[in-house]
Amino acid sequence: MRVLIAGCGRIGSALAVRLAHENHDVHVVDRDPAARRRLPPGFAGPYHVGNGFSRGVLEQAGVRHSDALVAVTSGDNSNLVIARTAKETYRVPIVLAGVHDPRHVSLYAGLGIPAVCDVTWSVHRIHQLLLHRDLTPDISFGNGETLLIRSAVPAYLTGRPLAEFEVEGEIRVVEVTRGGRSVLPLHTTTAAPDDVVTFAVAATSLRRLRGFLDKELGT
Repeated sequence: MRVLIAGCGRIGSALAVRLAHENHDVHVVDRDPAARRRLPPGFAGPYHVGNGFSRGVLEQAGVRHSDALVAVTSGDNSNLVIARTAKETYRVPIVLAGVHDPRHVSLYAGLGIPAVCDVTWSVHRIHQLLLHRDLTPDISFGNGETLLIRSAVPAYLTGRPLAEFEVEGEIRVVEVTRGGRSVLPLHTTTAAPDDVVTFAVAATSLRRLRGFLDKELGT
């Protein structure tokens, strides 16, 4: 992919390095020439100095030919302008934005721009590491509100419907790996020894899921 990153702060520089390491064509824009020092000496991607909300700067950085644009400057207003310009003026296929104020997430969503709030995500992640570190998610969605977690089925559920794990709006069984094969469970599917189950769980319901799993340990 050809990815244009507006903002070379901690998030933008780390993302640029990771994408470049994966052999993507990465262009970075930042108004501060000194921000380039956050990129390693061997970083080969072009670095463009200027405000990312300037169409001239965006065009110089190749926005017309970009497959994706990520706006992660230090200002939510700037990120919104950059993201909207990329999406509405240049029709960039994938547009993402970083948000510092959680109250702005809904604004981006209303414009059809996926936004990641560093504050909200960090709170979810820290809370998880403090209280539920044994439940490590394979995937998280949004700002960490919904998680996919895989776990062995407790022995006490063997022979009972996996639906007994489910709580409406909180926990759902979405996949079972049995004998090395993955299956999508029916409502009547019963648990078998050595099953590994994938749960979709609300981050706020991790305590409840852990309660189910801890029965196996007698805690």
